[in-house]
Amino acid sequence: MATNSTSSHLNVVCIKWGNKYPNHYVNRLFNGVLTFLNQPFEFHCFTDDANAIDSRVDVHPIPDEPFEDQLVAAMNRKGRQGAWRKISLFKPGLAGMSGPTLYFDLDVLITGVLDPLVEFAGNKIGMRREWRYERLGREGGHGSVEIFDPAQHSFLYSEFAADPEGSVQRHRGSEQYYTSMTALRHNQLRYFPGDMIRSFKRDAMRTFPSIGKPATGPRENCRVLCFHGDPKIEAAQKGHRSSLLRFTEPAPWIEKFWREPDVQAGNKPQTGNNRPAGPKQVN
Repeated sequence: MATNSTSSHLNVVCIKWGNKYPNHYVNRLFNGVLTFLNQPFEFHCFTDDANAIDSRVDVHPIPDEPFEDQLVAAMNRKGRQGAWRKISLFKPGLAGMSGPTLYFDLDVLITGVLDPLVEFAGNKIGMRREWRYERLGREGGHGSVEIFDPAQHSFLYSEFAADPEGSVQRHRGSEQYYTSMTALRHNQLRYFPGDMIRSFKRDAMRTFPSIGKPATGPRENCRVLCFHGDPKIEAAQKGHRSSLLRFTEPAPWIEKFWREPDVQAGNKPQTGNNRPAGPKQVN
């Protein structure tokens, strides 16, 4: 991965597998990247359902791996459905891609300029430290946002391919734990600053009693807001109650950052020039 992001081709990638998320999540993620990334990029989606995905997104079928049976078994673990599909993205030359890859889960909200994230990791694998591990002072990354170069970091694919079942067992059935700990073992992990990658349920939802208190908007310097766990983006936008202690009022500010692309056809703009109103963005 080049340290000067403007001189390298950048792939932005997501995976839409199964029916957990509707296809408009792909389009709205694409729109967020289109709005907040100030350098040339190609947006790729690996999916088993290309219906209604924006024509500017390069759509590819879900890779069929030699270790497909082990991969499916790993994904059938509770809470891990789909996550292990990311292993395929570490394979050099996948779908003809080359160069650095910026990966997003579908349940994220792009809220700030992304270029510093691309530049931050340098030649290493970039992930945010998992919130639970950060609190406990332990190592381990969170997988909602990752940056890597398959050609330089091919060990992420080859080590899993050599021992799929063992890789899953040794890493608690968690793809993000496998990725971060494997990268750490190779001295190739760099954690994104925590203020750049934030959590909706940890940083935006109000503490008890939260009734009558809408979630706060993204804080200054936040580039990506992660909706891991509950609530997801649409539920948070409308207001969400998961228990007596976990409640959030509607958050209409989400619409500023989570919307369909304005143009459904034509060539892809190369710079972020259509930023929504919101908190001041820091380059």
